[in-house]
Amino acid sequence: MSLRIEYFRKLRELIQKIEEGDAVRQIEQAAAVIADAMKKGGCVHLFDTGHMLDSELVSRAGGLVAFQALRIRFEIENTVRQRPELASKDRSTEGLAAYALKSSNALPGDVLVIGSVSGKTKLPVDLSLSARKMGITVIALTSVEYSRMLKSDHSSGLRLFEAADLVIDNGAPPLDAMLEVGGLDAAICPASGIGAAVIMWSVTAQVTEYLLADGLKPSVLKSINFPGSEAFNQEMMSRYAETSL
Repeated sequence: MSLRIEYFRKLRELIQKIEEGDAVRQIEQAAAVIADAMKKGGCVHLFDTGHMLDSELVSRAGGLVAFQALRIRFEIENTVRQRPELASKDRSTEGLAAYALKSSNALPGDVLVIGSVSGKTKLPVDLSLSARKMGITVIALTSVEYSRMLKSDHSSGLRLFEAADLVIDNGAPPLDAMLEVGGLDAAICPASGIGAAVIMWSVTAQVTEYLLADGLKPSVLKSINFPGSEAFNQEMMSRYAETSL
């Protein structure tokens, strides 16, 4: 069997696992939390460690205006000479997330979706813990199977799936990649990005269904390549700014 055919087979298995497994209940719970926050004027923030989530969902044709990215950038420029003492210097970034949230537009009652495949690194865990202290509901999108195998880098010892309010398992296997290939020392074709996209678009569909059932119409974007879409999208963004929908 060719690798291309095997990839599509693995892809179908991944989507079926998401569609028919525990993720269905998790998706419904997440959508209910998000829809409830939007109805109350809350905002939905997406934070991702680099595997598609905030670029896939934000400002896309057919996407909800309410899904907006939270991006944290921190840069230090310091070109003094290197010294031996620097090797043992504490460079922990714990605490940065709390500052970032205070500096952001996040408020209690909002929802924060955090995407991290391994769920073990400091920033996603720190961000989750800090957000929950602020009264923000945290939804984690992670590979639970993979994460259970790893030790947390955070001082709490928690991994993301242990630090969030709700957890959606993206279905990615340990090490993320799906295809074992003879002659290679590592598998190819990661599952996490596609799994995250499938899950979050299904969350989008479920949020839309919940809101419409309550007589509320969420703001949805059209493709900017179609005539008239620019004015339509501007109207949708203005509507979102006023209503949170």
